[in-house]
Amino acid sequence: MLIRIMASRHSAFYSPLLACIQFLRDEGHDVPYSVLGPQQRSYALLRDREVDIMQSAVSSNWKPREQGIEPLPVHFAQINQRDGFFIAARQPDPEFHWKTLEGKTLLADHGLQPLVMLKYALKHNGADWKQIKVIDAGAPDKMEAAFKAGAGDYVHLQGPVSAGEVVASVGASMPPVAFSSLCCARSYQKTDGYRTFLKTYKRAREWVRTAPAAGIASKESLFFPNIAAETLAATVKRYQEVGCWEGGIQIPRDLYEQALTVFQSVGAIAWRHSYDEVVG
Repeated sequence: MLIRIMASRHSAFYSPLLACIQFLRDEGHDVPYSVLGPQQRSYALLRDREVDIMQSAVSSNWKPREQGIEPLPVHFAQINQRDGFFIAARQPDPEFHWKTLEGKTLLADHGLQPLVMLKYALKHNGADWKQIKVIDAGAPDKMEAAFKAGAGDYVHLQGPVSAGEVVASVGASMPPVAFSSLCCARSYQKTDGYRTFLKTYKRAREWVRTAPAAGIASKESLFFPNIAAETLAATVKRYQEVGCWEGGIQIPRDLYEQALTVFQSVGAIAWRHSYDEVVG
């Protein structure tokens, strides 16, 4: 069976999906995996049946809905219920608190959801966004390179973080939230491919939630050819400890509402979007 999967980002943060792909391949299915390009739009790829399943976020539907774009994907399963970004410093800092960032320079990921969540985490922890010198250094690889070259005091990255020393987890510093999810065209939910994927994904997510990190890292090592096994395992373990993969595969209504609250708090949406119009 052919099941074409695309990720909006590639990271160990999405280990439940990566493990699912490996499980499906082990079962003999043809499962191409790719990453969304700069000029591609997930809703168009799913609408035009160029991709079957996309790793995304419920928030990805909100701006297009406000622009009147239809049809949009349906989000059917949760990947992460915590933000997966970390703050790294040049030196370990066990006394770090969010107000430490005030007066400092931060290389921040300027993707819409990561930036919105970062602003919310700062506010939630009593820090003033306006007191931080925030720099957009480009894509994550460019951010890492710039930080390693001496730019900034702190950097905001998904794991594995190879630049600096992790001093804070954005996800652990704020309430659980519908952060990343899986979506598809509504018509695809009627197919055998969807049913096969969903059954395997449920098993994969529970395995990633509970299995030893080293075993998970080994299973998905082909996705990270340039990352050392121990680094990948440490990243998986850190995400387990943060609680990113807790809960079932359903997208809880309260976590969806919390995502709306986060976006609304920084003026990133025009109105609160109905759960039933996005999740199904």
